[in-house]
Amino acid sequence: MSERVVIKRIPSGVPGLDEVLGGGLPEYSFTLIAGGPGCGKTTLADQILFANATPEQPALHITILGEPPLKMLRYQQQFSFFDVDKVPNAVRFLHLGSTVLESGLEKVLEQIVEAVEDMGPRMVVVDSFRAMTRKAMEAGQIDLEHFVQRLSLHLTSWEATTFLVGEYQEREAEGNPIFTVADGIIWLSQATQRNSVVRKLRVLKMRGQSQLPGLHTMKILDSGLRVFPRLPSPERADASSPPDRSVRRKMGIEAFDAMLGGGIPVGYSVMVVGPSGSGKTTLAVQFVREGIERGEPGVIAVFEKRPEDYLITAPGGVELGKLIEQDTLRILSLRPLDLSVDETMEEIASAVRSIGAKRLVVDSLSGFELALAPSFREDFRESLYRMVGALASLGVTVMMTAELVDSYTELRLSPPGISFLTDGIILQRYAEMAGHLRRVMVVAKMRGIEHKSELRLYDISADGIVMGAALTDHEHVLTGVPRRITPNEP
Repeated sequence: MSERVVIKRIPSGVPGLDEVLGGGLPEYSFTLIAGGPGCGKTTLADQILFANATPEQPALHITILGEPPLKMLRYQQQFSFFDVDKVPNAVRFLHLGSTVLESGLEKVLEQIVEAVEDMGPRMVVVDSFRAMTRKAMEAGQIDLEHFVQRLSLHLTSWEATTFLVGEYQEREAEGNPIFTVADGIIWLSQATQRNSVVRKLRVLKMRGQSQLPGLHTMKILDSGLRVFPRLPSPERADASSPPDRSVRRKMGIEAFDAMLGGGIPVGYSVMVVGPSGSGKTTLAVQFVREGIERGEPGVIAVFEKRPEDYLITAPGGVELGKLIEQDTLRILSLRPLDLSVDETMEEIASAVRSIGAKRLVVDSLSGFELALAPSFREDFRESLYRMVGALASLGVTVMMTAELVDSYTELRLSPPGISFLTDGIILQRYAEMAGHLRRVMVVAKMRGIEHKSELRLYDISADGIVMGAALTDHEHVLTGVPRRITPNEP
């Protein structure tokens, strides 16, 4: 039996893209980079070239009916991936616009062959392939399928990894020979909704390897393109070493730990729900501080305040600042109004891995939803479902806060439709007692473990949450107007 052929995978140099591609770009492949104008097609191609080109293994960027090289280079130099020292020894630019206009595609193919034979590049970009073929077809100069096959054959025989860049609409893919001949197809798109623009990337095809399916958020930054791979469903999350649920994460509040049955199980996700001012952030900060005192670093992802403002308003802000200096605590400020869930998860995961965090606070889900781009808010529940599963795969114990307006005509344990996402729910409420507005807390849910369901008073002091008495002698507490039960009542 003959040996199996192993195809080498080339790193793209684009953060996040190799994961989406399934490990990188197949060597000697023929890949189409397609999409509408302004999506980042040329930037993506050049970023790949500059990441891989060397004087020994050079790259060739051919422009046809697109921007002339001088104009393109002027703009591409603004990205940090662009290395001026690589031009022209490692990366060479060739413009054939006048050739296609004056002599047709046969002459273009001839000049491409000459340039490749002369330089011997290991990577070739043809940009814009769509404009070139459209112009030739309008003039009746080309059998498109025949031309693409000849170009592919030439470049593959020279062992060049090739990229065709073109502005295509999705409807043009059906029956187009370019899409058939191509070994890989990377589709870029952008959508505007209200005041937000979101760019996405999708791998339609990559022969010989498994890609990460779906649409993946993409951004164009000063460093170039950055891809944020779509979060897997919780069923696909890494569960090779499930956490030991018998180990508990203490809150540092003795009475409250007793209500939880000894603390929050490792790897659980818990939601703290309550109205404004009820102490959700206070409880969450205590959760993180207690963990750090026990040698368990923590991360707090903030969506409603800047880190400096958070340190001022959070209980024990001065101590939190010292913990940040000691690198046992990270506070992430994630406030842009065009975030994606994937981008958020990438930031959180990076911080968790950086300090080996064991506890994570997301404060708050309400602010998180507001910070998302409008297009991502539409599937917020699905995205949150994936995010909770991805966080669990990191091995951290998660506490999330969520705003919930008190309603004394119905019992609501969470914002609509998200209570099933978490392992536990801690409910905070207000109640009028003896002419005072008092705070009441209950562990409404703690999946799979025994816990107390009693309602307990609590106060907020300079040190944090202070638990009070259990309201065993009151009823109708959750209506907001409790009534004391007299000893003689049944």
